[in-house]
Amino acid sequence: MNVTNSQNLSPLTVSQLTNAIKLSLESTFPCIHLQGEISNFKLQTSGHLYFSLKDANAQISAVMFRNDASLLKIAPKAGDQVVVKGELNVYPPKGNYQLLVRELSYVGLGELLQKLEQLKIKLHQMGWFKTARKKPLPRFPERIGVVTSPTGAVIQDILNVLTRRFSGFHLILNPVKVQGDGSALEIAQAIEQFNRYDLVDVMIIGRGGGSLEDLWSFNDEVVASAIFHSRIPIISAVGHETDHCIADYVADVRAPTPSAAAEIVIAEKSQQLENLSILRKRMQQTLGHLVQKNHYRLNGLLKHPLFSHPYALLEWRMQKLDERRPDLEQSMRQFLQLKKQQLEARSRQAFSLKPTNQISHFKQRFNACERSLQQHLYQRLALDRQRLAQKMQQLDHLWRTRAVQRGHLFNQERVKKELRQLLYDRLTLNRQKLTYIVDLLKVLDPKNVLQKGYSILFAEKSPFVINSIAQLKSGQRARLLLSDGEVIITINEVTQSEC
Repeated sequence: MNVTNSQNLSPLTVSQLTNAIKLSLESTFPCIHLQGEISNFKLQTSGHLYFSLKDANAQISAVMFRNDASLLKIAPKAGDQVVVKGELNVYPPKGNYQLLVRELSYVGLGELLQKLEQLKIKLHQMGWFKTARKKPLPRFPERIGVVTSPTGAVIQDILNVLTRRFSGFHLILNPVKVQGDGSALEIAQAIEQFNRYDLVDVMIIGRGGGSLEDLWSFNDEVVASAIFHSRIPIISAVGHETDHCIADYVADVRAPTPSAAAEIVIAEKSQQLENLSILRKRMQQTLGHLVQKNHYRLNGLLKHPLFSHPYALLEWRMQKLDERRPDLEQSMRQFLQLKKQQLEARSRQAFSLKPTNQISHFKQRFNACERSLQQHLYQRLALDRQRLAQKMQQLDHLWRTRAVQRGHLFNQERVKKELRQLLYDRLTLNRQKLTYIVDLLKVLDPKNVLQKGYSILFAEKSPFVINSIAQLKSGQRARLLLSDGEVIITINEVTQSEC
């Protein structure tokens, strides 16, 4: 029965069978998460990725088209352990089934490399790798800070290099964990502590070699941030020469090994010491040559006739000096006599112009005028009294002779009273004139002028009066005569009057 039926069935074509398998597989496995190792990786010029995913016992072909591949941060390569997401697909032209990969992520080391590459891109875009922001190392550091494990070989290598090359340095170790949980935070805190307390001039951070996982603390963004924001220059010495990490890119200087970092720190001082040693040898040689050369010159000069008979150079000059001495002395005496006469004339002139002498002279003239005026007034008053007495006698005589005729018209007491009043008015008028003249003379007295707030300006060491700003300049010292003494003043500013 079955044989007959099978013989009656028409055979399937290859396309029909392939399409049936394609429909069955694709509907059964619409979404697959698969882990495996990449092999036979090939990147086409079209941007599509072709590779196989395998484990210990099997493998499957996979393809990732350009649109999905362009989203990858890191290009995959053979040997990467990955986890992919996609769906099964049958490729009819070859009759093969394959995996269409939509998403790809790395497992283990691959994930670390992906994180590392992403952080590199991020920090590069932030400008943390730029050469322009890197700080120069100090030429002669006295305090060297080291951030590393206290039990590792790194600190010993650094100490061996530093103590062997030169002394006079002060090393401060800030011990930290260099791998494992919390190690990145400890490294960042150690860098921040060195900066906060300004403990060192330069800093070395590092550790020995190891795997990518062992060095991962130095790929942490926390450590990179601490290095970037450090005011103290930092040398990164992580792993061996072939090892590279984020700290190397951010640090101011990268050293291939911790020992090389120690040599970089002291390179400038070592070079300067070597240069000083060379200069010392050159100076010793140069000084030796100069001493020997000058010794030969000195011996030659000592043999010169001029030094064997030194007076030969001075004898004719000494004779000429003796010949000119009398003329010089006579000229000096004449010059001194002339200057003495000029000085005496200036002294007399200064004495005559001295304000105190002028004031004394004016005072004498004032006193003489006052005495002369008083004498004149007294003489005039005596003369007036004499004339008045004569007039009184004449009036009295006339009064007696004509008293009888005019007795009925005049009252003798009234006349005497009028005469006394006339005499008193005349004396009062003369006394007022005298008072006016005395007040006028007091006004002209220089001392009274000074007492009213005026002053007289003289040069500091000269008796001459300064009466113009042309005789003054800023910073000059001068004497100021007041009513009760003198003061020394300094001219700070000279201003021309506008009127």
